[in-house]
Amino acid sequence: MDILIENWIGRIADAAKSGRPLAIRGGGSKAFYGGTEDGERLDVGAHRGIVAYEPTELVVTARAGTPLVELATALAEKGQWLPFEPPHFGPTATVGGMLAAGLSGPRRQAVGAVRDFVLGVKMLNGTGEVLSFGGQVMKNVAGYDVARLMAGSLGTLGVVLEVSLKVLPLPVAEKSLRFEIDEAAALSKLNHWGGRPLPISASAWHEDVLTLRLSGAAAAVAAAQRDLGGEELPDGLSTAFWQSLREQTYAFFGGEKEPLWRLSVPSVAPPLALAGSTLIEWGGAQRWLRGGDARAIRVAAAKVGGHATLFRADDSLKASAGVFQPLTPPLLRIHRKLKHAFDPKGVFNRGRMYPGL
Repeated sequence: MDILIENWIGRIADAAKSGRPLAIRGGGSKAFYGGTEDGERLDVGAHRGIVAYEPTELVVTARAGTPLVELATALAEKGQWLPFEPPHFGPTATVGGMLAAGLSGPRRQAVGAVRDFVLGVKMLNGTGEVLSFGGQVMKNVAGYDVARLMAGSLGTLGVVLEVSLKVLPLPVAEKSLRFEIDEAAALSKLNHWGGRPLPISASAWHEDVLTLRLSGAAAAVAAAQRDLGGEELPDGLSTAFWQSLREQTYAFFGGEKEPLWRLSVPSVAPPLALAGSTLIEWGGAQRWLRGGDARAIRVAAAKVGGHATLFRADDSLKASAGVFQPLTPPLLRIHRKLKHAFDPKGVFNRGRMYPGL
């Protein structure tokens, strides 16, 4: 067994015995996301490297500490990529952090989320056992899909060691279009277009400007462009725009004074009429909000069948408002049972998702 893993097993055993929790840290690029975990730091970023890559099978397996930029480079050499466009939020982003955070980029509306591309996971649980779930093929259908359960768990269930992921070929052609349109009309258009066979791979509305990205076969992209109209963005500007959304370097996300909320709602939900500036992605299903009152935001999101996450904020607001939508009693019981099954002594990332978990 790898000496690093042996060391971590010893640390986990000591933590379980003493009752001192551990705070898992890979590259640290997403340390801002979630609550402030309690515990002694467990650095896991050194467990890195691509274990297996079969381009013809569209499958790659990498250790959790592998930098995302390293994985992206290896895939690009074979004309492939992670199509859900995981945000890096810095050069230190790792494969394990990508899985733990469970965040997807602009293309989420077209291809699915991180969890939809997870085929298998190897991990350490709270008793120091090495567990493997899933595999390296796309038809993993036997039993519970535990591997995907790791996506978005924020390290509360265990230390991810390896991840097997489905990859896809890079798009043959892409074009981005812009339209001057208000929020209500933009939402109406996005839902109308979403019901048609158009190669829309991303959308973003902000300050009365709607931007669409078309991806796919050159003929399909050209036909959709003629059908939709709009102003075409130069390729360089288009690439920079979508990357700025993915990495939150776009001007809307700048500054730390006002909290940043992420609302997940049905795409058909009307404008929510909340105080603060709004940016809309994923065909209307993801809505970012700057500022606003926590209670009003969560009530408005719940009213249309969604929920709100306090994505970026100072620790005092996180403590008072909570980062994630409060769980109903049945869901809270499920979370507690899952936590106990994987981490019975509560060793990992206490408080990162919810107090007491």
